[in-house]
Amino acid sequence: MNQFAYLAVLAVCLLITAPLEWLGAPVYRRPRRLARAVLPAAAVFLVWDLIAIAGGVWGFNPELTTGVLLPFSLPVEEMLFFLVIPVCGLLTFEAVTATVNRWRNR
Repeated sequence: MNQFAYLAVLAVCLLITAPLEWLGAPVYRRPRRLARAVLPAAAVFLVWDLIAIAGGVWGFNPELTTGVLLPFSLPVEEMLFFLVIPVCGLLTFEAVTATVNRWRNR
């Protein structure tokens, strides 16, 4: 079960923030905008991660990952992290912004 710990945390993050789609501006319903917001930052941090892994700066506990590796020994969970967490952050930001705007317009 521990080998799915990283994936489980990512899934919980998505489950907790998914309902925010209906409180704020549509995030999932605007896939191009979402991609433009998430992919550039994900690419930068992915490269940074690969450099750190190659340099031995950090690594990943194989007991807490599935063992599915992408090129350059990057666990698939790490790549998903760079996509999931920004999406969750964007959902949270949009929901808070929309809620504050609704309160201000009362």
